[in-house]
Amino acid sequence: MSALRLGVNIDHVATLRNARGGSHPDPVRAALLVREAGGQGITAHLREDRRHITDRDVERLASECDLPLNLEIAATDEMLEIARRIRPHACCIVPERREERTTESGLDVVGGEARLRPFVAALTQCGVRVSLFVDPEPRQLEAAKRVGAPVVELHTGSYCEAEGEARAAELERLVRAAALCRELGLECHAGHGLGYANVAPVAAIPEIVELNIGHYLIGEAVFVGFVEAVRTMRRLMDEARGA
Repeated sequence: MSALRLGVNIDHVATLRNARGGSHPDPVRAALLVREAGGQGITAHLREDRRHITDRDVERLASECDLPLNLEIAATDEMLEIARRIRPHACCIVPERREERTTESGLDVVGGEARLRPFVAALTQCGVRVSLFVDPEPRQLEAAKRVGAPVVELHTGSYCEAEGEARAAELERLVRAAALCRELGLECHAGHGLGYANVAPVAAIPEIVELNIGHYLIGEAVFVGFVEAVRTMRRLMDEARGA
């Protein structure tokens, strides 16, 4: 079974900072602690309204942190130009609505193929690895392959919110989607809503090579500290993987 990477989303360190203004707590400081804590990458979402991560944060993350930066962006001309300038390790294209509190669903790749194909190509041409944040649906995965994305990130929100038999059904959707990724030649990541109590079944899916987790870890860090919160998640992932 392949190794499982942990990408830590630091958006909500910036949320705390922005609640009062100023520079504390610094999301870049959190990023620099991720390696010590057992993570392999940093994720940050630069939203249109800049509600948490800012342009300056992204510039600093790219220049001051040596872990791979996965920049989440919407498929807009503004974000394409920022990505071309910053050149993060990867860009994950996500749907974005100004009124939502957090990303509520996967990207409609099927309906957006005409727009996404040149967007993916433009990022690829400047050396940025592209992933698409999608619901675990075969038609979305097949469309991701058609537009040229080498990676997809499966939206785990429905699994995390479900209970009992409904959660088992959502987990099975993730299992089937991850297997289809392998058949299509797509690298498979997963994330959204994962925490200590629900991460193990997803971490155990052998085709998934990376989990991106943020909000839960920042919340736990309030009580136990950032490094300890991430280390615990890393341990639970490794145990689920049989490491």
